[in-house]
Amino acid sequence: MGKKGDLSNFERGMVVGARRAGLSISQSAQLLGFSRTTISRVYKEWYEKGKTSSMRQSCGRKCLVDARGQRRMGRLIQADRRATLTEITTRYNQSMQQSICKATTHTTLRRMGYNSRRPHRVPLISTTNRKKRLQFARAHQNWTVEDWKNVAWSDESRFLLRHSDGRVRIWRKQNENMDPSCLVTTVQAGGGGVMVWGMFSWHTLGPLVPIGHRLNATAYLSIVSDHVHPFMTTMYPSFDGFFQQDNAPCHKARIISNWFLEHDNEFTVLKWPPQSPDLNPTEHLWDVVERELRALDVHPTNLH
Repeated sequence: MGKKGDLSNFERGMVVGARRAGLSISQSAQLLGFSRTTISRVYKEWYEKGKTSSMRQSCGRKCLVDARGQRRMGRLIQADRRATLTEITTRYNQSMQQSICKATTHTTLRRMGYNSRRPHRVPLISTTNRKKRLQFARAHQNWTVEDWKNVAWSDESRFLLRHSDGRVRIWRKQNENMDPSCLVTTVQAGGGGVMVWGMFSWHTLGPLVPIGHRLNATAYLSIVSDHVHPFMTTMYPSFDGFFQQDNAPCHKARIISNWFLEHDNEFTVLKWPPQSPDLNPTEHLWDVVERELRALDVHPTNLH
């Protein structure tokens, strides 16, 4: 049995062309694969009305969620970004005359440009610390590159012997879930790691100091006196340098603050806003070190 129902504009043109070429209704139906009723109707519409295109704008079931419904669904998303499809559907149906299912909700959200994604992880910053970060930004918004060249940056970082591969994906068959090639091994506490302290400025890299166990105020005082002081006096002989450190407890200890006061005529400690690792360019250096370690042909097997 040939195709019935409304035809596309191209198919209508084929029908009219076949009939005008002298083919009978049966011959046209057999050639084009349409029913004789469809061939007769389309040709009659062309012959009597000059109609060569379908007047139907669209086919299929009418969309259950109109523009008003999409606006309502958008408000529901804005009110609760973490809502599930079930929750969105339930809340949408509460004040609508025509109910929809989860599949319709999903289709509508995709049509509106919404997709379910994992949220980016960012540190939780209190309102007070947000204000302090903003104050820091405003206080330094007019600093030039030349000004930032006078800053020596510092930070600590820990590098694990075995790094995490994160959420990896593999290709396997259903019965290969325990195949050795399809497994990712784990080690408790990452197999141990090395803690280091480092500093750098626009001009050069500074020292990289291994830290034994924990960095307390006494250990940090040794770093400041043995490494920070000679670096600052050498790189900034005009005493116009700024030393940056974060607000870790050992950095704010009294013996550390007293040491900096005794040497405030040689360099200045940059007042640093809390919870602001994203402002410290040393984080990019740590990322380079991490990538270099992972790119080694022979991976380290011990902390040494």
